[in-house]
Amino acid sequence: MTEVDVGGEIVSPPRRRLRVSPLPAWISAAPFALWAAARLAGADGAAHLWGVGVALMTATPYVAAASLLAVLIALAARRAAVIAVAVVASAILAAVVLPRAAGSAPTATGPSLRILTVNLRFGAGDAATVVDLVRRLEPDVLSTQELTPEAVGALDAAGVARLLPYRHLEDGPGPSGSGIYARHPLTGAPDFAPEGGHNMPRARLTLPSGPPVEIVDVHTLAPRNGRDVVQWAAELAALPAASPGVVRVLAGDFNASLDHAALRTVLGRGYADAADATGDGLTTTWPANRSYPPLITIDHVLYDRRAAAVSTSVHRVPGSDHRALFAELRLPRSR
Repeated sequence: MTEVDVGGEIVSPPRRRLRVSPLPAWISAAPFALWAAARLAGADGAAHLWGVGVALMTATPYVAAASLLAVLIALAARRAAVIAVAVVASAILAAVVLPRAAGSAPTATGPSLRILTVNLRFGAGDAATVVDLVRRLEPDVLSTQELTPEAVGALDAAGVARLLPYRHLEDGPGPSGSGIYARHPLTGAPDFAPEGGHNMPRARLTLPSGPPVEIVDVHTLAPRNGRDVVQWAAELAALPAASPGVVRVLAGDFNASLDHAALRTVLGRGYADAADATGDGLTTTWPANRSYPPLITIDHVLYDRRAAAVSTSVHRVPGSDHRALFAELRLPRSR
């Protein structure tokens, strides 16, 4: 049997590349471009976006991640204009979100200040868990929101007074009450919150060493509709600015994320966000204790920029719809 040479050339079939028509590419890119523009402009504070717009803006980290899909669709369309719009929008969203996952080294060299803040959800947050967190984390300050008279009794029964013997409380029914517990002496100051909202007590903390510290227990109204947004914005605007005479710390449930222009305005008055500074700024705190993880970050510890954040962490509290937030700060050294 003889071998027969077979002539010719082996040709591979051409590869088919995915191609998208320009219209779907523009449809996918446009919403992200509008979102990026609204985020940069602080448009969530505009009257025509009240309620829905304020709530939507908390989704910016998710929108930033989803914008990558629009970039891929634009690339498949092979149109320079839509590619440019998609890439620029995605880059803007990444620029406002990703720094929250990159911490910075603390620069202050003074004494430590440890703060734990928790929203107790109409007083139903488990008092024994809160006191156990106090025992383990050893905060100098416990800032509580939605502190009812019943919750005060439950915390006392669980032993909070043995760990944090000083207090400045403005407890009340439902979500209205708040209160500050401390390891060191407190001197109460008048509540500054606008009428019609929750109590937001503040107090001067006397530490064994270091500069004077003022603690503000923050709980703004939830911006669910137009009228509530007006109150919410007024409460954030009323938060005191950082002051050279005292190291001020704002801790609690702001019902606002770093993507809200109103909260960024507060930061612009001399504060930094502890979770943002430690690289935990994308760690979510609400709604907790559901069948799914918390979705957004509305609990914060804001501190005078002369201080520094060393570490932050979040903790589950049964019965609450918020995670507790812990922050260790380093205060500026006294002159």
